[in-house]
Formats: sequence, C-alpha cells, structure tokens
Amino acid sequence: MSMNDKIKILGFAGSLRKESFNKALLHNAVSLVPDNSTLEIFELAGIPPFNQDTEKNMPDKVREFKSKIRNADAILISTPEYNYSIPGVLKNAIDSASRPYGDNPFDGKPVAIMSASVGMLGGSRAQYHLRQIFVFLNMYPINRPEVMVNFAADKFDSNGNLMDENSKKLIGMLISNLVDWAILLKNKKVQS
Repeated sequence: MSMNDKIKILGFAGSLRKESFNKALLHNAVSLVPDNSTLEIFELAGIPPFNQDTEKNMPDKVREFKSKIRNADAILISTPEYNYSIPGVLKNAIDSASRPYGDNPFDGKPVAIMSASVGMLGGSRAQYHLRQIFVFLNMYPINRPEVMVNFAADKFDSNGNLMDENSKKLIGMLISNLVDWAILLKNKKVQS
C-alpha cells in the first residue's frame, strides 16, 4: 500500500500544556497505528478565540487547521476534562474550523476520542460532551473501545511514554476500529 493509499488520520489534543498527558497519548498513538494508515498531529496553539466577524477572512492558523481536517480520512481527538466538560481551547478550535456555516470540514468524518486525566474517571464526561458536538458536526464516532486513561500521572514515565499496557492495547484497538470505519465510509462514498 502506497503512502497515497493509506488512511490519513489527523490527531489533535484539547490541551495547550507542554507536558499534557493528552498530547503524550497522541504521540504514543503514532506507534500504534495500523500499517495501512498514518497519524499526523496538529497543534492547536495559535488558534485565536473564535470571532464570527472574522470567519470569512479567517486567520492563517484556522485556515491551515481546516485544510488538514478536510484532507484527513479520519480524526483522532485526545482531550482532558475541565469542569465536567471539554476544555475551552478544544471547543474554540472546533468552532473556528467548522465555520462559516456551510463550510464544515468535519462533515461526514469518522472520529475517535481518547482522554487522559489525573482523576478517577479519566475524562469520561468530556468525551460525552464531545459526542454531543459530533451530532451537530455530522461526524461518525467510534463507540468502542472507550479509552479513558485514569490516574494518568502513574501511567506515563518522565519522558511522556505510556507505560500502561492495557491502555496501549485499547488505543491500538480504537485506532484500528477508526481505520476500519474510515475505509468503510470511503468505500460507501465511492459506491454512491
């Protein structure tokens, strides 16, 4: 399979923090993608606060993000949970990229979510809120496995390497399911 035939996954983390566990999850996921796919990580830093006045003349960083989404076959989001929901930086990036109305590069894309948290629930409430957003964006989320890395401080080494074998296994399964879903949707579009 050539590079052009591979399923292109775009990953981004809902955190700007340099030592973010969710960024580390994404970087660990790169080594877990199946041979028929690639994972590119996009950094959300630099996307300004969404302003509807500028949506038709969007900032370069937003234009780049939209282009990366549009060119991807699938999306992988890794998000922390803040105040029982998704971080503002993630909501802002999604709002910015999905506007103006009628120009939504997320439309019809398969998507998978994973999260890491220092708490016991591992980001579960943030994941559920993100799923609600997917309904409006007309995205196709992977339902299982749910990847919620709880007590994350104990599961990464000081270099950001994920040490928890069960979490690695679940991430590998999640990405494999995402790739299968992307292939299925791609073939369906070709047949239509």
